[in-house]
Amino acid sequence: MTSDPFLSLKQAACAAIDAHSARLISFGEDIFRHPELGFREQRTSRKVQAAFEALGLSRVTHCAQTGLKAWLPTAGERVRLAVIGELDAVLSPQHPFADPETGAAHACGHSAQLACMLGAAVGLKAVASALDGGVCLIAAPAEEYVEIAYRNRLRESGRLEYLGGKQQLIAEGAFDDVDLAMMVHAETDAPAPRVVTQGDAGGFIGKEIRFTGREAHAGGAPWQGINALNAASLAIQAIHAQRETFRDEDHVRVHPIITKGGDLVNTVPADVRMESYVRAASTAAMQSANAKVDRALRGAAYALGASVQIDSLPGYLPLAQDETMSALFAQNARALMPQAEVVSGLAFCGSTDMGDLSYLMPVIQPTVSGFSGALHSRDFAVADPQLAYVAPAKLMAMTAIDLLAGGADRGEAVRRAGVRRTADEYRRLWAGLLHPCANDL
Repeated sequence: MTSDPFLSLKQAACAAIDAHSARLISFGEDIFRHPELGFREQRTSRKVQAAFEALGLSRVTHCAQTGLKAWLPTAGERVRLAVIGELDAVLSPQHPFADPETGAAHACGHSAQLACMLGAAVGLKAVASALDGGVCLIAAPAEEYVEIAYRNRLRESGRLEYLGGKQQLIAEGAFDDVDLAMMVHAETDAPAPRVVTQGDAGGFIGKEIRFTGREAHAGGAPWQGINALNAASLAIQAIHAQRETFRDEDHVRVHPIITKGGDLVNTVPADVRMESYVRAASTAAMQSANAKVDRALRGAAYALGASVQIDSLPGYLPLAQDETMSALFAQNARALMPQAEVVSGLAFCGSTDMGDLSYLMPVIQPTVSGFSGALHSRDFAVADPQLAYVAPAKLMAMTAIDLLAGGADRGEAVRRAGVRRTADEYRRLWAGLLHPCANDL
């Protein structure tokens, strides 16, 4: 780091984070023990708002049901960078800290993200007078794309336009005054401290499906019914039969679940509900696989004499991380954590609505270790609090300094070289994916 022109600023930011590290860890652990599902994160949102107020952030606004956005006063706003953390938990009922009523658990690392976001703000506040670019903090709801039926009802009632948190933030204009964005994600079960940059992630189309048959007494006159559960089961097998048609390089994954299998055990099931993702590495592959899944669903319904309603919903877009921002993050990781392995290009295992944001602007979402157990499992836990909560905060603060100090020249260069699209272009893209004849995007 001896040749780093911003070394003294980074040292000051890291010292401020170290001074607050116990409080940051305590904050993350508190959130970990009080999980809430997406668009329901009331307690978590209140905790973050209190933390924003304690930091003296300005222009604090509420958005996307439970989300929050606030600005850190700096010397200038030539380029505006968002530092993001996610509010929500995932469903993992067997997790030791799962909510006993909802089954929600922070088996995803989002509780640590919030602490990292606040830690980065602590560090950047200490050097704010030297930053020529703006910094906003965004606590984003509902990254985990769960409870599709519930969220779809919110959408149908007009309370949401999209089912994902950053999607909804995009739709509400929360990113209209942002040029670049960054966040971190949990890297779990690494054999040694590890940082991964520039990993790709696939996108997906979400699906809500309803098979309708005809009820009848299952013991006395089943021949009078039309078994919607059999239609759904046949549809799952028809989807399985399509798997050999998916190209390896497209990384297609389809994983339906049945959320309602009928009404009574002694009545032929006439109302059966399913949810599914259709994942793939590109939007073209998402669209192609989705058409095959729809064909399987309709064919199964026809074979059993049932009817099927298919709602294809905007899931998430594939993630493309900015090369320059990723390189800066990796450089800072090597300087801050010389004992850590820093690698580039390992694929992220799931999908994320940071992919949707990457369609609009340059973003990064590196992963940092410090966690054990598989993501979304009962075994997920924080293994190293310093690595999980403190180191990523320092790395984001250091990377933000690279982008925003010194006239914000690096940030401006990234902004100019990177993608820039509007929320309306984003809406048209999803319309084209779900309804290919609607437009030619």
